[in-house]
Amino acid sequence: MIRILLVAGLLFSLNAEASAIGKLKDFVSRSHALRAHFVQSVYNSKMDRTQEAEGEMMFSRPGKFRWTYVKPYAQVLVGDGKKLWSYDEDLEQVTVRNLDKAIGSSPAALLAGDNEIEKGFDLSEGGTKEGMEWLEASPKGKESNFQSMKLGFSGNLLAVMVLKDYFGQVTIIHFSKMEVNPRIPPDAFRFTPPKGVDVIGE
Repeated sequence: MIRILLVAGLLFSLNAEASAIGKLKDFVSRSHALRAHFVQSVYNSKMDRTQEAEGEMMFSRPGKFRWTYVKPYAQVLVGDGKKLWSYDEDLEQVTVRNLDKAIGSSPAALLAGDNEIEKGFDLSEGGTKEGMEWLEASPKGKESNFQSMKLGFSGNLLAVMVLKDYFGQVTIIHFSKMEVNPRIPPDAFRFTPPKGVDVIGE
């Protein structure tokens, strides 16, 4: 899903003002809902790009989100506050899991969870690079499927997420056209499996 790693050679200035953590906390506290376009690139341990996708994401705190992939394949991930639904149109298959077990200490938990970020993550400053202020969020939970996550802020908005998993795979997500606290209809976070598809899970 969402895994992202920092590209080799991306260095951070240690002399930068320590403000990225403050920006994250401010961003989380004031963004009760959010909508944005994203481009997601996945790299293997040799930093060869193995996948690129794009789509639209939105969330409403706490625990409700929707990630819609439109290129190169159609896939929808919906968190309705209790369940996580994953629908793959090509496979005609829906997977459903308990939301708490599915996201845990994950990027989705950080973005769409409650405001108590430091319950699930250890935060540290990452310095400044190319006009963005960076921080690192390391999951405290052992159930997490990624090793580290870096977040880059442009101004007061989240611009990039970089995740590295335990196998060296890196996922980089760039956000654009971000709207903070837009009006999102409640049914955007509801999911009903289409007729005829296989439903797997809890």
